Amino acid sequence: MASIRKEVEVNAGPEKVWAAVRDVGAVHERLAPGFVVDTKMEEGARVVTFANGMTARELIVDLDDAARRLVWAVVGSPQLTHHNASLQIFAEGEGRSRIVWIADLLPDEVAGYIQTMIEQGMGVMKRTLEK
Repeated sequence: MASIRKEVEVNAGPEKVWAAVRDVGAVHERLAPGFVVDTKMEEGARVVTFANGMTARELIVDLDDAARRLVWAVVGSPQLTHHNASLQIFAEGEGRSRIVWIADLLPDEVAGYIQTMIEQGMGVMKRTLEK
């Protein structure tokens, strides 16, 4: 199983960053606009549409305000047999945060593609949150 872990520091406080992350239906507006172009909510899940045209149905597994951690699983994807991911926000001093994104997935062959998407998404999140 491929495991991807990426981190980015942002010049924004953890409360601001977490507020954007925990708003699971507004990824395309508050967290990664342009990278994610639409988010539709369903019972217990969201359907995310990316700028490249790909869509993913993501079950919301956990939304932990105390830990500032969001966990989701992509289901129903013809390309993925398993995908579980999390975003967690950590305070990094006055007005700074660290975002940690971890994704575990199968098959291993898609790891490079998913890693590239995560890196692109994190770049957009950083720019958006630092505005």
